[in-house]
Amino acid sequence: MRDIDLIVVHCTASKEGVDIGVKEVDAIHKRRGWSEIGYHFLVRLDGTIERGRSVEKIGAHVRGFNRTSIGITYTGGLDSKSKPKDTRTGEQKESLELLLKTLKKMHPEARICGHRDLSPDLNGDGEITRNEWTKACPCFDAVESYKHI
Repeated sequence: MRDIDLIVVHCTASKEGVDIGVKEVDAIHKRRGWSEIGYHFLVRLDGTIERGRSVEKIGAHVRGFNRTSIGITYTGGLDSKSKPKDTRTGEQKESLELLLKTLKKMHPEARICGHRDLSPDLNGDGEITRNEWTKACPCFDAVESYKHI
C-alpha cells in the first residue's frame, strides 16, 4: 500500500441534480488521455459510493499531490448557471462523512482537505485564500466541514 498523507475532496463540476457516476467520469478522463478515472471514490446524488481507480494506484486528481493522496469526488458542485455551489445532497453528506471516517481509520495521519486548499500560496503567507484558488472545487470548505474527523 502507498503512504497516504492527504485525503482530497473534489466535485465533478457538474450541474446540480445531474447524476453522473464513475462510468461517465471515467469516459471524460479517458477523453483527456488518462488511462482511467483519476479519483479513487465517487459519491453519487443518492449517497451511493462508487469505487474508481484502485487505492493502491496513484491517482490523477491534484497535480503535485497524487503520489501520497486519495481522491474522492462527489457528483455536483455547480448551480444551474454553472457557478460554483455546494450542491451536496443530505445523502451525499452522510456518505462522504462515513467514507472519510473509514479512510481516516486506515490512514490516521492523513489530512482531509479540498482540492482548492492545495492551490499555490501565491503571496507566501502560509495560507491559501480565496483569491489564490486555482479552482473552487469542491465548492465548500472541506477542512472546516471535516475537522472533527
